[in-house]
Amino acid sequence: MKKLHQILQIALLVYFGAFLIFFIAFDTLGGLFGMDEITSDSMVTITLIGLIIFLAAWGSSYAAYNSLASTIKKMEIDANSLKAKIYDFEHPRNPATPTSKPSQATDLDQSNLPPRQNITDK
Repeated sequence: MKKLHQILQIALLVYFGAFLIFFIAFDTLGGLFGMDEITSDSMVTITLIGLIIFLAAWGSSYAAYNSLASTIKKMEIDANSLKAKIYDFEHPRNPATPTSKPSQATDLDQSNLPPRQNITDK
């Protein structure tokens, strides 16, 4: 697709370059083609053909850009999935050696308040 875009850009450049030279040197080249004067019909035809070539070149560049963008997006998705796999491999969810917490005395009372002292029992 990129090659077609380059070819169409060159064709557009050659087309308008050739007509630019033709119109600059119309006094000498007009007689070679049997043209006495430039009519509006011939100018419209030349301009429309140039417009069609330009639109074809623009369309091919748009298609080439979209193709490259989708290829880049696919490559980024693949790279991200590989990064995720590497991360998962380097940092597993479950540790290899499970560490057990030291057992603590189990209190039935979960509050941090000290036990109540009776002051009246003296």
